Amino acid sequence: MKKLSARELALLGLLGAMLFAAKLAMAQLPNIEPVSLLVMLLAVCYGWRGLYAVYIYVFLECAVWGLGLWSIAYLYVWLILFCLARLLRRMESPLGWATLSGCFGLLFGGLCALVYWAAGGWAAAISWWVAGIPMDLIHGMGNFAVALILFKPLRRWLTRLNQRYGVFPS
Repeated sequence: MKKLSARELALLGLLGAMLFAAKLAMAQLPNIEPVSLLVMLLAVCYGWRGLYAVYIYVFLECAVWGLGLWSIAYLYVWLILFCLARLLRRMESPLGWATLSGCFGLLFGGLCALVYWAAGGWAAAISWWVAGIPMDLIHGMGNFAVALILFKPLRRWLTRLNQRYGVFPS
């Protein structure tokens, strides 16, 4: 991978900050967030370099909200979604993207429970996951709806942004 130009670095930094701001803007809605959608779009539109924006978002989350077990989970859960989106990057169906995003939301608590398993064993992981199932259901439905409605227009916007300001391969 070639070195990032100042323009590319600035764009990725702004996109990472946009992820954080978009999540804050929707914070009043329980577990309905645009981050999953935007992570998928970064993978599709910006290739592996999109990970810079994802981890700028993770850094901002940790800087603002502090460090905890959830911080460790954020290091890998977004990478999992990013890699899945990279594998499916040629998919055109908004329903397919909504399904991926919805399933990710449903599984989010289970993915995060791995940290609780490492910290406190199976009992801690399972109790944490089961307690969060209602929120995971909302998360999955919210992700599905947000991706179904916004994937296509945001993909067009990010593609145009890339063509105008970036030189990222997809």
